[in-house]
Amino acid sequence: MKALMLVSAGITAALVLFLLLYVMSQGVPDITWELLSTSPSYLTERIGILPDILNTVYIVLATLVIVLPLGVGAAIYLTEYASNKKVVGIIEYAAETLSGIPSIIYGLVGMLLFSNNMGTCLMAGALTLVIMNLPTIMRTTQESLKTVPQSYREGAFGLGAGKWRVVRTVVLPGCVDGVITGCILSVGRILGESAALLFTAGFAHTASDIISGLAAPGASLTVALYVYAKEQGEFGVAFAIAAILMILTVIINFAATLVQKYFAKRRNI
Repeated sequence: MKALMLVSAGITAALVLFLLLYVMSQGVPDITWELLSTSPSYLTERIGILPDILNTVYIVLATLVIVLPLGVGAAIYLTEYASNKKVVGIIEYAAETLSGIPSIIYGLVGMLLFSNNMGTCLMAGALTLVIMNLPTIMRTTQESLKTVPQSYREGAFGLGAGKWRVVRTVVLPGCVDGVITGCILSVGRILGESAALLFTAGFAHTASDIISGLAAPGASLTVALYVYAKEQGEFGVAFAIAAILMILTVIINFAATLVQKYFAKRRNI
């Protein structure tokens, strides 16, 4: 069994390393400043992904602004206020079910709920991603809230603090690592999402400010990768975008690890 586990771990690590090296070797040589800093021009046949980068940033910001208050608030209610265990169990089961639904279904539902009412735009894609990432934020915050010792709450109550004051000044500071980790993981999922955005955000490669950009259709980096590879046959650009996404994924995972270690060290001091 030990040998079997070692072989399984080795195969998994080898596949990850092969994928990383292959994508980097194919994509990094095609990453240029012109590609990153210009918009595509069909007259001069110039290819640029600046609009796709901006659209990705807009979608990430809009999604986090909406999903963080909802997810953290729901986790606080379920952990600190809700007294009916059956209702809490049903909500947690629903959240776990939502996290396992294929993203293409979210895209279809987002198209029917949001795109049909506000048009194909980045905001419709962001609202769809809010539904997708709500279980992640809620569950990570819940698990972090449960790690705060009950004695902290009892001590604050003994000093005369009210329920909300205890949550705000004692519980939340003790679980901020879970909130930040959930936020970072959500950013990683948003960056890697394409199926839901294909139905809701559109394919446009136009750059604009965040206000007008959210109200207009636009392609994120993952959608742009699909368009350049599948529709236009520009595999060099597709691999360059894939390399950028791989680098961002590694940075996000590394940041999540650093945040966990930092707050764990602070708790042990």
